[in-house]
Amino acid sequence: MQKHRPRKRFGQNFLHDGNIAGKIVAALDPGADDRVVEIGPGQGALTRLLLAQLDRLDAIELDRDLIPGLAGLPGAERLHVHEADALDFDFAGLAAERGGPLRVAGNLPYNISTPLLFHLLAHPDAIRDMFFMLQREVVDRLAAAPGTKTYGRLSVMAQVDCAVTPLFRVPPGAFYPVPQVESAVVHLRLRPGNAPRDRARFEEVVARAFQARRKTLRNALRGLCDPSCLEAAAIDPHIRAEMLTVDDFIRLADQAAGAGGPEATAES
Repeated sequence: MQKHRPRKRFGQNFLHDGNIAGKIVAALDPGADDRVVEIGPGQGALTRLLLAQLDRLDAIELDRDLIPGLAGLPGAERLHVHEADALDFDFAGLAAERGGPLRVAGNLPYNISTPLLFHLLAHPDAIRDMFFMLQREVVDRLAAAPGTKTYGRLSVMAQVDCAVTPLFRVPPGAFYPVPQVESAVVHLRLRPGNAPRDRARFEEVVARAFQARRKTLRNALRGLCDPSCLEAAAIDPHIRAEMLTVDDFIRLADQAAGAGGPEATAES
């Protein structure tokens, strides 16, 4: 593929280490008929390996200058490139078009990784699993356990829908240009579970709790879930958000949804 000057506005750091690309594809282990979507194929390090194993590959690429190079890859007749911003892409629509949940993979730009994860997790029925290369600190947050400094909103919102498995670290030298941070690959497998009764209320409770993470839950959730709500959910009002498990947050949000209704979001 022709040399392409990385663009800072797209957060481009191209993977050029074939061994790392091979490890990612081996971890994904796609079947020929899997519905795989690659986000940000870039210069095709993962794309060419995926095309060798798939009957069809969808790819989402924002940088139009990279698309002609992807068309020259072996097996490109099975590649369907969507020139689009992954942050706005309709993954649910593509899953319906392809006939089932998607397997999503990619080397995500650091500057959009967290909002993109939230965008994907907003459509859990459209996703089977995800294999992403991310900044190592983001992977640490995704997999963090309650009671740790890295446990926060992203941890809860990922783990309510996914089994999170960090796979391996990737050194900066695997990319061009070389980033200033270490990366890691993570597997997020969607799983059925105890889904919150009111998804919007769950997201609000989690966001409010961690927005004021130095405060006790009694104070952080004031106006959204009063002490009687916390007591009914068997939650100590004097602890902080990072001490709650995902199941605790589900129970608390369900209690808040049942007790308060939409007007409970107003400050008292």
